[in-house]
Amino acid sequence: MTRSLQENDGSTVLHGTPAVPGVVAGLAVRPTPRVRPEIGSEPLAESERAAQAETLRQAADTVAERLRLRAGAASGAAAEVLSANAAMATDRGWLGAAEKLIATGTPAAAAAITATEQFAALFTKLGGLMAERVTDLRDVRDRVVAELLGTPEPGIPTPAEPAILLATDLAPADTAGLDPKLIVGLAMSLGGPTGHTAIIARQLGIPCVVAVEGLDEVPAGTDMLVDGTQGRVILHPDAEQVATAVAEYQVATARAAQWSGPGATADGQRVEVLANVQDGAGARAATGSPAEGIGLFRTELCFLDRESEPSVTEQAELYRQVLDAYPNGKVVVRTLDAGSDKPLRFVTHPAEANPALGVRGIRITVRDSGIMDRQLDAIAVAAQGRDRIPWVMAPMISTVAEAKSFAAQVRDRGLIPGVMIEVPAAALLAEAILAEVDFASIGTNDLAQYTMAADRMSPQLAGFTDPWQPAVLRLVAQTAAAGQRLGKPVGVCGEAAADPLLAGVLAGFGITSLSAAASAVGAVGAALAAVTMDDCRRAAAAVLSASDPRAARAAAAAIIPL
Repeated sequence: MTRSLQENDGSTVLHGTPAVPGVVAGLAVRPTPRVRPEIGSEPLAESERAAQAETLRQAADTVAERLRLRAGAASGAAAEVLSANAAMATDRGWLGAAEKLIATGTPAAAAAITATEQFAALFTKLGGLMAERVTDLRDVRDRVVAELLGTPEPGIPTPAEPAILLATDLAPADTAGLDPKLIVGLAMSLGGPTGHTAIIARQLGIPCVVAVEGLDEVPAGTDMLVDGTQGRVILHPDAEQVATAVAEYQVATARAAQWSGPGATADGQRVEVLANVQDGAGARAATGSPAEGIGLFRTELCFLDRESEPSVTEQAELYRQVLDAYPNGKVVVRTLDAGSDKPLRFVTHPAEANPALGVRGIRITVRDSGIMDRQLDAIAVAAQGRDRIPWVMAPMISTVAEAKSFAAQVRDRGLIPGVMIEVPAAALLAEAILAEVDFASIGTNDLAQYTMAADRMSPQLAGFTDPWQPAVLRLVAQTAAAGQRLGKPVGVCGEAAADPLLAGVLAGFGITSLSAAASAVGAVGAALAAVTMDDCRRAAAAVLSASDPRAARAAAAAIIPL
């Protein structure tokens, strides 16, 4: 992630981490600066404190309602993030901390700011997804403070014509509200490719580059080109350079729009192209894409907002909606992926110094096996009477014993057992683990995090968690090879599966299925259809000889042009 000058045309190239593929050109705009209003420090009289606490609650309720309305008008990850931020605005812990400060005489606006920083420090220490929520928390704070002081709610300006948005960081709530017809590209000096902002930008189809060094120095109004495929931001590009890059991307986009499946290389070698979903609505929406089925159904969303565990009947109905969307297609259900950085309200979680390495995923069942039993029962109920049996996989598998135990539980219910490969230990033991189950799916987001010892939500470490890191790709290749030796399918369901260039490399490793956001399915399928399996294998070999992500991309692109 270094800054460099192109030789022959004088344009400046800033390098970052690709987050959403695409090539767009335009003038830069920046968010309206969040100016902190002057807040008086005069302590409140005792007679004013109760009223100030009520005013804070009303402001929080107002902000939460606005966010809920925006969530209702959104879908997928955008709706999920906006709903989560609405809940954060009225979180009892945050409001309680602010109200305690008000009770000692601190004005409501100042109390909201101080309480926010207390929680921001805690979230930062916890790391992982909790650390990423600091941006969300401060965004909610700014909205509540604006409501308290009667000032305009912070947000993104609406440009008069299509533009490229530059930011140091961007609150997911702001990203979810972007109009992709006006904000055609996004570049940030912080952020990571698997963060909420990048995920929402991907859903909206906005090309995005994150962790761009030197971006903060670029003023609004700068003419630029954003290349979300290669992770470049080109300042002052010449007209021919823009025309060529945009034309090539438009050809690829048209090819993706025309692709209708099924997934296969140009010489007919099958590679399933599937969709990642989080609920029935997402699954129904995915049927509008060429996805052949569901490669990752994230079931934890029916748990995370609950004060009590949903019953088997409630769970079965939720799972049934996803299965109904693809009655004749493959559906891979991931069991509960929660704990530590995604705590369950109805489970007592241990205090952990490093939650990213703590009790999460399959490890929760060691403390409470009933949660897994009831979830598997619900999946089995939802599967009754169907011609296609659901595939069920567990997250955070680290040992052969865990895989064997889980497989027995799944087979006892007439379902097809598999595991997530997210931990380097599981990749290193892939053959022994696959001997116990029927399939595996690689979660490249966490695999990169644990392989590179880098929090995948850290903007400073985004380059380390790039899925093109050679060490990560070696583990993926090793796992795929184990599957080939045993004749068992190995898929990829992490964000790496949404990269059209990387799709060919993964196929060359021997990956049998790719599962990505529905919006990425066409581009991935079309990219595979344009190359032979021999091309894929040659690209895979070239990538494994590369020493860094940029060299790996270049090696693949030399063989698999998009």
